[in-house]
Amino acid sequence: MPTSRKSFNRRFNDSVECMATDIQDTAHAVEAAAVMELLRVRPRLLALGEPTHGEELLLEVRNDLFRQLVEREGYRTITIESDCLAGLVVDDYVTSGRGTLDEVMERGISHGWGAFAANRELVRWMRAYNDGRPASEHLRFAGFDGPLEITGAASPRQALTALHGYLAAHVDADLLPCSAETLDRLLGADDRWTEPAAMRDPARSVGRSAEAGELRLLADDLRALLDEQTPHLMTATSPEDRYRAHLYGRTALGLLRYHFWMADTSPGRLARLVGVRDRMMADNLLAVADRGPALVHAHNGHLQRNKSTMRMGGLPLEWWSAGALVSAQLGDGYAFLATALGTIPHQGVDTPPPDTVEGLLYALPQDRCLVDAPRLATALGDTRPAPRVSPYYGYAPLDPAHLAGTDGIVFVTDVPQS
Repeated sequence: MPTSRKSFNRRFNDSVECMATDIQDTAHAVEAAAVMELLRVRPRLLALGEPTHGEELLLEVRNDLFRQLVEREGYRTITIESDCLAGLVVDDYVTSGRGTLDEVMERGISHGWGAFAANRELVRWMRAYNDGRPASEHLRFAGFDGPLEITGAASPRQALTALHGYLAAHVDADLLPCSAETLDRLLGADDRWTEPAAMRDPARSVGRSAEAGELRLLADDLRALLDEQTPHLMTATSPEDRYRAHLYGRTALGLLRYHFWMADTSPGRLARLVGVRDRMMADNLLAVADRGPALVHAHNGHLQRNKSTMRMGGLPLEWWSAGALVSAQLGDGYAFLATALGTIPHQGVDTPPPDTVEGLLYALPQDRCLVDAPRLATALGDTRPAPRVSPYYGYAPLDPAHLAGTDGIVFVTDVPQS
């Protein structure tokens, strides 16, 4: 069992207790007003990360904070680390009531996260918030991940055929680079694209076949045609239809690029795959930001400004996260709050050592708090907290070297089993 808070506090020596007093001055309640006080301007994208997936309490903390930011600060989109195409089902539900909540949670949120009670409550609340409001004031939902799982990627069929169908309905047929029948022939059976063995065996991937190469060129031509016809499409179609057409184009090309690198045999294969995924995330986030101020939720590793690292297949990987890419484009228009935590007893994550960032924050009296990360770095001065080592592969501790690139830390002391 985790060490009690009183027992933990007794382990601090006098110098650490003095530092803890300084750190206490940087801690605030996890509220919208406190978040905005940390930032120089209201960001177009305000991102909240989490250090592990699948913990209901962390999702509940997200829900509470995001509700306040919507109601008090005017944020108008909530986007999470979920399939961007499936997310259209959720957006239709929260804006128009199309479908049922059960159907939407099953079909609209990927990675199995539709089964979490807090995600269900978020979607239910968004629908209730929109009920009776004019469309101009609606709260929107978006997934910003690609149609990807750790074991593979979706077929580009849905995105390609939707983009082709949009253009075929609104531009001269002679301008289209191919017919729908050609796309269907080149795509073939979807299980060619979703072959699970391809993640570990590049030879099982269809990503560098002649058909995949031709599809990539056609997808590029379709996207170019979409851009070339902008003046006409702005008068002939709705902003929502154009937004979705661009989403289909980004996703089609992103998937074809991802499949291309799945078929690669070079040492850089896995690094390219995780990099392509976060590039897709970044492109989707920038498109969401163009619609208005948005709230973002995903793993810390996808949202941080620093390079992301992990081990996959026994290999160390480095790549620039979606947050790093977006921050490079938006500057102060992007803000990042990292979530850190003390214990996850049911996953074997016990009381953090007192010489880690989590250990210092665990000594604070609050069960959860918002910490000013730059002020925390100043309070630490030349003291270098040790990196925490996790016994649980699914939890990524806060990297002390990332404090300067983080706008705030949401700290949760103990995460009980759901």
